Amino acid sequence: MYMTVRQLLYLGNPELREPSETVNDVSKISNIINDLRDTLTQLQIDYGMGRGLAAPQIGYKKRVIYLQIPERSFFLVNPKIVSRSPDTFEVWDSCFSMKVQFFVKITRNRSITVEYLDEKNIKHLEEFKDGMSELLQHEINHLDGVLCSDHLKNPKNITMYEEWVKRYRIEGKGM
Repeated sequence: MYMTVRQLLYLGNPELREPSETVNDVSKISNIINDLRDTLTQLQIDYGMGRGLAAPQIGYKKRVIYLQIPERSFFLVNPKIVSRSPDTFEVWDSCFSMKVQFFVKITRNRSITVEYLDEKNIKHLEEFKDGMSELLQHEINHLDGVLCSDHLKNPKNITMYEEWVKRYRIEGKGM
């Protein structure tokens, strides 16, 4: 099976800070869809963690996200958060665009409702809670040029990967 694994853009690359463009024709993004799937699959093999990837992280300025978790794999085209719970929680977050070298403790909404198209151009309105809510907020931020490190409020809430593994990692939860 042939896979196209794209090079990641890393923290400091100004392209990561640019907002992505709306996808006007879902039928014309099959290359982005395939590249996101192949690249995330390889990153999960390389790092042993990770659940999602946004198109800007591999150089596409389009509003497309791919999530791959044990229970489900799916694409979100033009995702938009339409509601957020007032309830929040703290989470240790990292990013492939930071080479998963450090984690930042940030605050996210406990649940969100997202409107999006799938790769077949079917519209969805779905509520995501807890870990999935955090993941979608992280990936949608990428589409707006925002990185998880931008949410860091206290410099004491940053840790290197090795310390995160020793002190905070919950087995089976991944990143």
